[in-house]
Amino acid sequence: NVALKVVVANKEAPGLKFAQDFGVNTFVVPRIIDGKKITLKEHDSQVMEILEKYNIDLVCLAGYLQVLQSKLISRYRNRVMNIHPALLPAFGGTIHAQRDALEYGAKISGCTVHFADTGIDTGPIIIQAAVPVKEDDTEESLSKRILKFEHKIYPKAIKMFAEGRLKVDGRKVIVKRN
Repeated sequence: NVALKVVVANKEAPGLKFAQDFGVNTFVVPRIIDGKKITLKEHDSQVMEILEKYNIDLVCLAGYLQVLQSKLISRYRNRVMNIHPALLPAFGGTIHAQRDALEYGAKISGCTVHFADTGIDTGPIIIQAAVPVKEDDTEESLSKRILKFEHKIYPKAIKMFAEGRLKVDGRKVIVKRN
């Protein structure tokens, strides 16, 4: 039985209202407090307090755009998922992966769900979807097509995790059959 227990954001986001409408607890833990930017370590510490309070099994990142510190990553080892709009390891570590793929002349792009580690978009890959790059693509058109696949593979990865079907072996994620 999978339940969405809490949504934590580092800034106001439309998803918070959506979650609240479904009765999910939401929190905003801002990086800037009283005009001062708090450290990533301090920020992660505040987020971890919330995660611990709700006894979280899996952390799913989407649009978080912030590097998680080693304490949080080690506490939730192989239990923090992230989605990236590229076929990792290509075009990782950027918030402009679609534009980078177009500028590079890539013929195929896509999206990747991976377990987060202390690097940026470097964790073990769970699932990927390939999306052809069209000759007339713009950053916006390619992004929209990739997003459709992100909405398919992220829930699939979460489902496989909830079913206990994912096993991390070094850099590889082995998906057990049902």
